[in-house]
Amino acid sequence: MEPQLLHRVEDSVATVTVHHPAKRNAMTAAMWRALPELLDALAADPGVRALVLTGEGATFCAGADISTLRESAEEAQQLAVRAEEALAAFPKPTLAAVRGHCVGGGVQLAAACDLRFAGRSALFGVTPAKLGVVYAASATRRLVALTGPSTAKYLLFSGELIDASRALRTGLVDEVLPEDELDERVSRFTRVLASRSLLTQAAAKEFADGRRDRDAHWAAQARGSGDTAEGVAAFLERREPRFGWTAATPG
Repeated sequence: MEPQLLHRVEDSVATVTVHHPAKRNAMTAAMWRALPELLDALAADPGVRALVLTGEGATFCAGADISTLRESAEEAQQLAVRAEEALAAFPKPTLAAVRGHCVGGGVQLAAACDLRFAGRSALFGVTPAKLGVVYAASATRRLVALTGPSTAKYLLFSGELIDASRALRTGLVDEVLPEDELDERVSRFTRVLASRSLLTQAAAKEFADGRRDRDAHWAAQARGSGDTAEGVAAFLERREPRFGWTAATPG
């Protein structure tokens, strides 16, 4: 099978898999280009309420497949940044499920997700200092926001790998699990996400990511959505809520 991004939708959760096992799921130029378009399609699908990004087999993503990046270093980085920004802007909750190596562009993708769950074998590294590449400003800011300046500098200055336990302590990942429990935990948690109010999630995502100018927009969305009334009714009736808001809901 050619290197590609595979995807499926099940129980309202889209799973995007980086598939290039011959090179530890390194991202080719074509894969970097394909990701924003794929994300746009999944964002527009009302049947998708959360997204998981993972790698084929025992590796998440070993970064960029340098052999396919015929562009200049600057152009190659622009491809990665466009993909990263498209993932960060995805309007529904996103979760990176990480096994094995998550290096370079792999960290760039994982950090652009809202949450990161990792297996105990996971290893993380940000390696531009090994190549003499200036790491993108957007990716650097995102890394600093997750780990703080000191850990971000450690990773960027050295290019050294850190294990999952250190990634958890520094905030790079949110949960670390035994390898044989990772898939089930991700599945259970994303089903929870898919059952919650997408209105709440979309607004919280914007606010948490620093967007401060849309309070009036989200207040109008809440008034017109019916989600609040449904949530209160479900609580009082001791049943699961049936939230109906999508980005296309008038408000």
